[in-house]
Amino acid sequence: MPEGDTVWQAARRLHEALAGRVLTRSDFRVPQYATVDLSGRTVLNTIARGKHLLTRVEGGLTLHTHLRMEGAWKVYGDGERWKGGPAHQIRVVLATAGRAAVGYRLPVLELLRTSEEDRTVGHLGPDLLGPDWDPDLALANLLADPARQLGEALLDQRNLAGIGNVYKSELCFLLGVTPWLPVGALPADRAAKLPALAKKLLEANRDRVVRRTTGLRGQDLFVYGRAPRPCLRCGTSVRVADQGDGAQERPTYWCPTCQKGPAPPPGSPQRWRDRYRRTDR
Repeated sequence: MPEGDTVWQAARRLHEALAGRVLTRSDFRVPQYATVDLSGRTVLNTIARGKHLLTRVEGGLTLHTHLRMEGAWKVYGDGERWKGGPAHQIRVVLATAGRAAVGYRLPVLELLRTSEEDRTVGHLGPDLLGPDWDPDLALANLLADPARQLGEALLDQRNLAGIGNVYKSELCFLLGVTPWLPVGALPADRAAKLPALAKKLLEANRDRVVRRTTGLRGQDLFVYGRAPRPCLRCGTSVRVADQGDGAQERPTYWCPTCQKGPAPPPGSPQRWRDRYRRTDR
């Protein structure tokens, strides 16, 4: 699932391509909206709300999309070849004079009244890259369930919106604790700096093509995607294991020396050779 900075970049691309322009073509390739035609309407803006994209169109309509693991929005100029995937993976096309925004493999696509956006994104916590960011509320949300594992709490978009699996692993490393540590066991000084650290990481990367958390040349990330290579700080092999249940399982990376706290529970699959690759740059 993309991180909040990736979705923020997608919103900016869509906004720059469409906002203030009249749609000359709309093509919804999903049965529910097959007969919808937005041609002739002006696109007002596109914003990111956590990991959700909201494209607002004249007449009080909002196109809500979510990329999840496989979705993507691509913007093309006139005559440019569409190369985001085969045609059967296209879910929607929004075109203006000179630009076409093409949504590929979008698992969530719905057209709703702009006045009803809250029913889709109203459950989200403070957005790390949004105007509603509130670090005190974000921390209070995280601490509301002290027995919950920190890694799971960070991924819960109801607590704070924008953290995905990469930042979950990197934040826990920078805080010096394992993702399996109960939130309530996080030392008070580290808990206090968590919201600001999370915001700093996402803000630093929202304009970058390659995500970077280390500040080290040639080494972009501390632990995510690095198993079983040596930790950049201590040289111990970085480890990876699943965290979460069922469909919510996520590969989680940590250094057993630099990060204090519980290891994965007994029986958790641990992959000593990393089978995951970064695909959401």
